[in-house]
Amino acid sequence: MSALISSKATLSFTLSSQFISTGKENRASLSWSSSLPKLNLSITTTSPSSPLNLLHKQTFVVEAAWTRRSRSEAAKKPNRKSWKQRTDMYMRPFLLNVFFSKRFIHAKVMHRGTSKVISVATTNAKDLRNTLPSLTDNNACRVIGKLIAERSKEADVFAIAYEPDKNQRIEGRLAIILDTIQENGIIFV
Repeated sequence: MSALISSKATLSFTLSSQFISTGKENRASLSWSSSLPKLNLSITTTSPSSPLNLLHKQTFVVEAAWTRRSRSEAAKKPNRKSWKQRTDMYMRPFLLNVFFSKRFIHAKVMHRGTSKVISVATTNAKDLRNTLPSLTDNNACRVIGKLIAERSKEADVFAIAYEPDKNQRIEGRLAIILDTIQENGIIFV
């Protein structure tokens, strides 16, 4: 064990001696982030009814920018994905899927890059099936939203995305689930 400690000490000594021998002025840190400039941004408002104060009181939904290629560009390279298609998986990695059947409600949060399921809640689970009077009503939607939010927080996921299908409106039971998830501390991006 002492040989291992001494080898680490010599390694750090050789790194620091190499860094000193380069002759650079900033010798305080070896990290690349220390070379970036520090920006201090602040917003000051004068009146309590200014639009900036009103914006801070509302809950924010962060939206990614949509980019679209022109038809001629798409015709030249039909298999090339747009910037949004290439980066969306990394900008919004956790995706919420909600499924309604005639008999139950199923919701899950998945990681897009690895397809790993982060949290699952369904009214068809044994504990909920026996306690809820109806497995598809508004009360069941609130229970599913609360369970998804709690289980996502346990997995250290505090921001998720929901992409509705084409021509799908966010209303009714779906809106109840999304509102309940947001009320329980999850941010939609």
